[in-house]
Amino acid sequence: MAEITLTDANFDEEVLKSDIPVLVDFWATWCGPCKMIAPVVEEIAKENEGKIKVGKVNVDEEQRLAIRFGISSIPTLLVFKNGEQVNKAVGYMPKEQLEALLK
Repeated sequence: MAEITLTDANFDEEVLKSDIPVLVDFWATWCGPCKMIAPVVEEIAKENEGKIKVGKVNVDEEQRLAIRFGISSIPTLLVFKNGEQVNKAVGYMPKEQLEALLK
């Protein structure tokens, strides 16, 4: 499964109703730091399959979600557990830092 493309239509079902933690990556195709962090996010998705869910939100295509979660800079990574946002990070970060967000 690895990464899921999240939209306004499937966000609540995939993220807020998930029974496992969800890492949500808000990104855009033109964003340099987004391209740098993408392989890190993908690696975490593969290594933790079944333990966490990883979703990606393209802010250009899903502006309503970006507004809903107050996204003003990208990449922004949000962590949800039991339907609640429990962590947030903005900008590129190394894998260890990203994994620490999930703990």
